[in-house]
Amino acid sequence: MRFITANLNGVRSAAGKGFFDWLDRQQADAVGVQELKAQADVVEAKFRSCDKLEGHFHYAEKKGYSGVGLYAKEEPSDVITGLGIAEFDSEGRWVEKRFDKPGRKLSLISVYFPSGTSGEERQAVKYRFLDAMYPHLQALKGEREFILVADVNIAHKEIDLKNWRGNQKNSGFLPEERAWMTRLLDEGGLVDVFRTLNPNAEQYTWWSNRGNARANNVGWRLDYHLATPGIAALARAEAIYTGQMFSDHAPLTIDYDFSL
Repeated sequence: MRFITANLNGVRSAAGKGFFDWLDRQQADAVGVQELKAQADVVEAKFRSCDKLEGHFHYAEKKGYSGVGLYAKEEPSDVITGLGIAEFDSEGRWVEKRFDKPGRKLSLISVYFPSGTSGEERQAVKYRFLDAMYPHLQALKGEREFILVADVNIAHKEIDLKNWRGNQKNSGFLPEERAWMTRLLDEGGLVDVFRTLNPNAEQYTWWSNRGNARANNVGWRLDYHLATPGIAALARAEAIYTGQMFSDHAPLTIDYDFSL
């Protein structure tokens, strides 16, 4: 089961840069996308499906903002959009497909975590989102296996960004954000799947548009597969694709040894 996650920084922009042409060649079984920056009228007309993948989406109320999608080859048993929390659901941040069978409960989820880089107000929103997300994921973990793909907007450890010393007071690498990730993975029992397969440094998925950051690989690892232990143990291969630039993020692919 090949599962790709990609922050598109605008679905129309990414499409224009060849994202869906690339995706057609990937033989993916599921694809989570974040930052659609488009509404239903555009997405449903132009990007509802690709290859043999059918998409479901959660849109932000604000035009040109946020929004997530989840494509899959198999028909889900259920689709859930939103967390049931108005503040975050108005921003289009959660879409979940369930692939339940007798003896198995399984969800694939695409999520876009808030960014706090624009100031204290948005950082406060980010902290509220993290506060809500932890118990939500724990409840979900108690009833089913899942893989959540997301732009988490947090680099967890020093290895996960190039200039960690200079970013300790910046959103995305704040002690409180990193502590939340540690709690989720340790006490919360979820797995950072990429790191189980690749322990190496300089594995980044996002680069600033300033200062030739991408050319110099001055990046951050902000995009994740977070999974329950049973399904995480089935991960077999990972790849960050940097051959083309579809957005300021790179697609992250992980192959799992099971089928939907």
